[in-house]
Amino acid sequence: MQPLAFVDLETTGTIASVDRITEIGIILVDGSEVQEWSCLINPETRISTFIENLTGITNEMVANAPTFAQIAHQIFHMLEGRLFIAHNARFDYGFLKQSFRREGYDFRATTICTVKLSRWLFPGHPKHNLDSLIERHGLQVNGRHRALADAQLIHQFWQKIQQQIPAIEVAAAIKALSGRPSMPTYLDEQVLDSLPTGPGVYLFYGENELPLYVGKSKKLRQRVLSHFTGDVSSAKEMSLSQQVRRIDYIETGGEIGALLKEVELVKKLQPTHNRKLRRNNELCSISLKETEAGLHVNIAYAHDLNFGEQSNLYGLFKSLRAANNALSGLANEHGLCKVIIGLEKVKAGNPCFARQLKKCRGACVGEEPLVMHSLRLKEVLSQLRIHTWPFTGPAYLKENDDLIIVDNWAYLGTIKTEGELCQLLGSPRPQFDKDSYQILLKAIKLLQPILGLREQTVT
Repeated sequence: MQPLAFVDLETTGTIASVDRITEIGIILVDGSEVQEWSCLINPETRISTFIENLTGITNEMVANAPTFAQIAHQIFHMLEGRLFIAHNARFDYGFLKQSFRREGYDFRATTICTVKLSRWLFPGHPKHNLDSLIERHGLQVNGRHRALADAQLIHQFWQKIQQQIPAIEVAAAIKALSGRPSMPTYLDEQVLDSLPTGPGVYLFYGENELPLYVGKSKKLRQRVLSHFTGDVSSAKEMSLSQQVRRIDYIETGGEIGALLKEVELVKKLQPTHNRKLRRNNELCSISLKETEAGLHVNIAYAHDLNFGEQSNLYGLFKSLRAANNALSGLANEHGLCKVIIGLEKVKAGNPCFARQLKKCRGACVGEEPLVMHSLRLKEVLSQLRIHTWPFTGPAYLKENDDLIIVDNWAYLGTIKTEGELCQLLGSPRPQFDKDSYQILLKAIKLLQPILGLREQTVT
């Protein structure tokens, strides 16, 4: 069995890059042999009154304690090669990794978070903090918010689950929770540990400033990690993993903001690994126009149309060929005349090819009234109708503290203050975009007119 290390830290705060460790408690387990070790650490910065009251560790207590630099080698040697077990392991592991890094050590360990382990093994319980585990499992408390005392509680919990849960189930949980992504060779693992867990957009960069890939997720960190856990089985992920050198991200208020920001960045930056969402200069739509000879069908490019304002547009197609194929398919399916809708040419009075096969109802030779054919054509195309913009001007959608500003189905940007709104509305309007349109159409009930927004409290 792999040797274990149950670890708990006390710190001056919660930010690993800024705050420092004030105490470390470690319990080493090698089979039946158990060793306990703890040490106060001089953080080389002042401990706040709040932290003093919370942990009981005062500035006077650590004044003559060793600094982390002085005992880094000893701690590194104790933890090396062991399964790192902590409650909220990301916090403790992140602090130690950052502290080791400052002293020139590259500390890496397979971790188990006992919060996640408790959730996995006891999914029926709503709370899994240390106090809840103490009450639920009858753990013996020798102190709280001191490093060794809390490490002892984690060790007790570990022993309890070995007694209460079948070994095969515990082993399966540990295997699932200790799985680490296969890290890209040139990417710092700390970058992944610092990624936010909520919604947002992420950008993978290679050796230059042009992004390799842009993605989005409701769970940003989890999604980024999934790229690297799948790199062995996916050629695409393997290629991406070998090239990535840097990761940037943009947090958003929610999923819609992430979707719109992803579309904007992919079209603007054209990442090499993104196949979808790219700019499409050949976007086409079908338009209908009433004439004395009946409905006139025309397929036109997007730049010649006024999306959002025209009410006679149907379908968004990636090319003229795709639009013609779609229209031909609808004609075949619904018995429409390809001569009438402009897909086929014959001499006046002659039947279309489909009529000769009895697959057209005969509008081309007057056997179906032109009015009836026009009504059927409208009904068939209605499922593809492009919705007109339902507002007289820009609109907004609120996601947490973000205000997403849109106009005529185009994403203008995301703001938090009224000053940003004035600047945003004064910027050039982006062109109609198919992907943004589809995102906003699904969220149409959440949109509100921009009029009156200034009267609200925008913070």
